Amino acid sequence: MSIGEVLAHLRADFPDMTISKLRFLESEGLVEPERTASGYRKYSWDDVARLTYILTAQRDHYLPLRVIREHLASMDEGRMPPGGGVSARPPLVAVDELPTAGDFDTGYGDARLSRAEVADRAQISDAQLRDLEQYGLVAARSGYYDADALEIAKVVGQLARFGVEPRHLRAYRSAADREIGLFEQVVAPLARQRGPEAHARAAETVRELAALSLRLHAALVQAGLRDQLGR
Repeated sequence: MSIGEVLAHLRADFPDMTISKLRFLESEGLVEPERTASGYRKYSWDDVARLTYILTAQRDHYLPLRVIREHLASMDEGRMPPGGGVSARPPLVAVDELPTAGDFDTGYGDARLSRAEVADRAQISDAQLRDLEQYGLVAARSGYYDADALEIAKVVGQLARFGVEPRHLRAYRSAADREIGLFEQVVAPLARQRGPEAHARAAETVRELAALSLRLHAALVQAGLRDQLGR
């Protein structure tokens, strides 16, 4: 298959997949399509299966490329990947087992969602969505909500089951804004480089930083509650 045919096949499950990301994964050594005499890439079904594994590991399990590379190396050698590989959805894990990086991709790509769609998919009420907007946790853009807003709404909806309300989460917004300013200093030099592969590397760096931040936050919370838990 040509790179265009592979892209068309993968977009059925990964709608935000691009040719630049395919080339980026190749440059990282995760997939090695054959080349014709004239230099065109030719992909096999094994290559497509490998790409599907990589993209699923990123989207559903928040695995960084270096961990995915280890998994693929294990499979290439006929061994089971650490932890049994990739399943349908990530299980609940201990803090020290949290992923070291991630895709943080909700699977909706460049979504344009209405209020009703966000509330329905996140299983929250319109009043809860208004509270999220009031406290600066989500915002519509040109009248629509994107995939990030949906993911935030889902998490807040799950926190609501424990009695945690949007008004309790204002500190998260402030902390996120501070992290954004910090991480922008790291990513800005990469983002200024030209070429689609440079953009893909910048996006991967953002995922790595976000996942490290997640691990640090979880570890700090667990450490702070250790006395309360009697551990």
